[in-house]
Amino acid sequence: MRFVAPINLHQRRQRVMSRFSPLFRWTPPVIALAMAITVLASCEPAAQRAPGKIIPVEQPDSEWRMLGRDLAYTRYSPLDQINADNVDRLEVAWRWKQDNFGPRPEYYAQPVPIYVGGMLYSTAGTRRSAMAIEPETGETMWTYRPVEDEERWATAPRRNSGRGVSFWTDGQGDNRVILITRGFYLVALDAQTGIPVAEFGNNGVVDMMEGWRNAENVTPVGNLANTSPATVVGDIILVPPALAAGFRPRSMTNSPGDVVAYDARSGAILWKFKVIPDEGEEGAETWEQNSRSYTGNAGVWTSISADTELGYAYLPVEAPTNDYYGGHRLGDNLYANSLVAVDYTTGEKIWHFQIVHHDIWDYDNPAAPILADVTIDGEPRKIVIQNTKQGYSYVFDRVTGEPIWDMPETDVPASDVPGDRASPTQPIPVKPAPWEHQGISQDDLVDFTPAVRQEAINLMANHRYGPLYQPPSLAEAPDGTIGTIQIPGANGGVNWNMTCLDPVTGVNFIPSNTSISKLALRAPDPEESDMDYFSAGLRAPRVFGQIPLVRPPWGRITAVDMNTGDHVWMAPNGDTPQAIKDLPELAGVDLPRTGKATRIGSLVTSTLLFAGEGFGGDPYLHAYDKATGEVVASIELPAAQSGMPMTYMHNDVQYLIMTVGAGGHPAELIALKLGPEPEAEEGE
Repeated sequence: MRFVAPINLHQRRQRVMSRFSPLFRWTPPVIALAMAITVLASCEPAAQRAPGKIIPVEQPDSEWRMLGRDLAYTRYSPLDQINADNVDRLEVAWRWKQDNFGPRPEYYAQPVPIYVGGMLYSTAGTRRSAMAIEPETGETMWTYRPVEDEERWATAPRRNSGRGVSFWTDGQGDNRVILITRGFYLVALDAQTGIPVAEFGNNGVVDMMEGWRNAENVTPVGNLANTSPATVVGDIILVPPALAAGFRPRSMTNSPGDVVAYDARSGAILWKFKVIPDEGEEGAETWEQNSRSYTGNAGVWTSISADTELGYAYLPVEAPTNDYYGGHRLGDNLYANSLVAVDYTTGEKIWHFQIVHHDIWDYDNPAAPILADVTIDGEPRKIVIQNTKQGYSYVFDRVTGEPIWDMPETDVPASDVPGDRASPTQPIPVKPAPWEHQGISQDDLVDFTPAVRQEAINLMANHRYGPLYQPPSLAEAPDGTIGTIQIPGANGGVNWNMTCLDPVTGVNFIPSNTSISKLALRAPDPEESDMDYFSAGLRAPRVFGQIPLVRPPWGRITAVDMNTGDHVWMAPNGDTPQAIKDLPELAGVDLPRTGKATRIGSLVTSTLLFAGEGFGGDPYLHAYDKATGEVVASIELPAAQSGMPMTYMHNDVQYLIMTVGAGGHPAELIALKLGPEPEAEEGE
């Protein structure tokens, strides 16, 4: 793998970049006059040593240092310059185009910049370049372009810009931007210059595939990748691996998605947590017929949260291979689909809870666990919240792993797919109540008009359907059915777009969408896969080609008070899709505000809740009253929000920034700030 050294594009401005710069001041970067190319051979492992003492660095209110802003992943900022009285004055401060950071433009991009020490850092493009961006003007200060082994880059299963970078500091002026490349290398860059840090790994780079635990005859190339940035806690870098999507895998064998910790100073491996246990280890007995020896996936493709007081990290683990058929891996399959608490200095498991046994629905844990300190029944409690695709919030004591509210094992339907055996029960929380459509019956069908309802009934006629956890079925089943309708589908509920929490009130704001999937399996041809069955790749039907099968809302935000487990309010997010309004079958019908079934990015501040409409939605950022769910203002954007928003204060000005994009509109960063106050009318 070759890495091209960064080209610094601009000299220092003649002023301090920010008065909120406790770690360092921006000083003139070295301008690279020629491209320095480092050739990576198989690198020797760095010397093993214990990490330094864990000293969490407090961030000022002005900053947003990581994807979730803090290690609790609240996505909360205390900034209040933008508030309900002036939010309607938001206007575009600058735009940063991403068209040329790769061999082709990226339209559906998800990077979330971080703001540290008076500078923005992010990723962009299908090359997954890293860059520093001046926060007041959007000027590019340096870029770093990884040029990877062609096969490894071209076959990477996550061929996108990722969701951003991480940041490490020793608190004494050594400041690093941490990048995970598309080809699964870990890179440490000098935050001031963008040049790889020589003492980290092999000239700034660690090959994370080297020494990876793999099944026999399985290579991680083409299987192992990453989407979410690493979590940095003290001197430890926690890497969340993402693998090839499992709905139509080429094989039942794959690389396991073990979580690996690296020393932030040297790049040395500190520990690995095995998401699929080896023989004789706890949990191995949950994999029948030795299936643990060849099954893969079960990675952590979303983000890892951490509690620095306890010294615990919380791993939201995904499904094993394959997403919809488990006949090759009978059993509960630990630690897949589990929330696992580990000691982040050693990797030792503290506790775990499996949220889905023997997953055959692609119900990965999709969002970073949120940590909160709340008061329940008059007692202070430290909790961790795992919001899920299936529309439940699983809430635990984050010290012990005990459920805050009961989660009884509940009977669920059996599978009749040959060779598979669904778990007879699943843990169902009694509180909070579900905040999304779950399962489907004729009572749930969309009914804007009698004709709409009848068409929905007709479309359901040859499908299986029922409560949550209805198992997949054959596309050509003996009973004549052609698949199972699944609600929520694999897109959620909640997904990578996460949720946000106000730590002052303990209210969790949960954006969700009513995705509907058709779980239909077929036997693959031998050249397609060695599995007995995989997804037939069929879409759920829509009424008149546009209308989801169930009544709206189809995109919503639900506020849940985690002190009580009660819902506070629910609001549809976004108007009725234009394609539905334009249907001739709905001419003259007074439609409700339905919301849009998209992945909604959100953040909460001390004054407001902000949410876009997600890729495929309308180009608006909505500001909500946190207490009521009322829309205070809707700000028009150049394109729909596709990445999660963040906010920062620079030179006494608060900015909101997010990635936007649409079909025909390549991704770009948009920064918003308050426009001038309106002039007072004469006589006022």
